[in-house]
Amino acid sequence: MKSAENMPSSENSDISADYLVDATNMKCPLPLLKMKQALNKASIGEIVFVTVTDPTSERDFRSFIAMTDHELKTLKKENEFHYWITKKS
Repeated sequence: MKSAENMPSSENSDISADYLVDATNMKCPLPLLKMKQALNKASIGEIVFVTVTDPTSERDFRSFIAMTDHELKTLKKENEFHYWITKKS
């Protein structure tokens, strides 16, 4: 697993992803930019996992993915948004 950002290992022990991006406490558009940087490093089929606390990220991530071939899975967990983006092209 490659870390695009530093995440404590206890938080990522149950996350299945190739890249991890910790964008907690960042305001949009920074979480989206961090995710795009990780996607640029990823190979087709690899997964980027992003943790975000900014609620506007949901709209931003969905809008971005709608313009691409990538696959997005989401989970809201308390005050965090978790995104798994699978690079498709």
